[in-house]
Amino acid sequence: MSIRGSFSGKLGFILAATGSAIGLSNIWRFPYLAGQNGGAVFVIIYLLCIFLFCFPVMVGEIAIGRAAGTDAYGAYTRFGGKRWGLVGFGGVVSGIFILSYYNVVAGWTMGYFRNCIP
Repeated sequence: MSIRGSFSGKLGFILAATGSAIGLSNIWRFPYLAGQNGGAVFVIIYLLCIFLFCFPVMVGEIAIGRAAGTDAYGAYTRFGGKRWGLVGFGGVVSGIFILSYYNVVAGWTMGYFRNCIP
């Protein structure tokens, strides 16, 4: 059995989880759209939805992962059976799609620097 990697401290985990949750669109596109479409009211509703819906799901996923001590597919299979294993597999596939989007954005950024910096 291979040795699992782990975070060296709480700060590393918090920064990794925050970076994963925020994403590129919340940094680049969200402030622009919020300013154009109502500003503060939209941001307040957005933050309320995050705390009501996203935070409990994140805490649940962390609890499942820590209790299972395995990958997403293995954790959902262990606690819910084969059908729930598909949910874990879907999470892995979603991560792959998200990373492919980040590669495109990184390519745009590199092209921008290549064309704009003499």
